[in-house]
This record gives sequence, structure tokens and C-alpha cells, in this order.
Amino acid sequence: MPIEEFSAVVTDIRLESRDADTVRWRMTLDRTSFAAGDVGVLAAVSRTGTRIEVPVLAVIDDAGDIWHIVEKPLAAGTDVTGRVTR
Repeated sequence: MPIEEFSAVVTDIRLESRDADTVRWRMTLDRTSFAAGDVGVLAAVSRTGTRIEVPVLAVIDDAGDIWHIVEKPLAAGTDVTGRVTR
């Protein structure tokens, strides 16, 4: 299956869960190619030029809002490149 790639902007981030040393976050994007059940990665470039890759562990469709579940949050307004690997 081919990898789907797209550009987007982080629009919202919320705490999903906290369990001992594991913290998971929900992030929404202004557009996405992810659907419930997909996995992949979101990539961004920091202000210092460092490339950051954040694995998307799960995707939840919550009444039409697509939430990307990650362990490392990116700030709202961050430009990202998403890659769906399913």
C-alpha cells in the first residue's frame, strides 16, 4: 500500500491520558489524510531547524473531529507533514 503524504497545521492539542511515565496527547489538524484505524507520522521543523518526527499511534473520529493520538505534542500553529502508513 502506498504511503499518503499531506501538509497541515496543528489546530488543537489536549491531554488524552497520563499513566505513570506515559503521557498521550490528542491533536487536531486543519486537514488530514488519516482516518480511524490509521497510523503514521507527523513531521515538523523546529525554530532551530531540527526535524521532529512524532509517531501517530492511533486516530479517533470523535463526532467528525479527527484526533491524532501521539506521545509528543506539537504546539497549535505548527506546520506539519503527515505520512499515513496504515
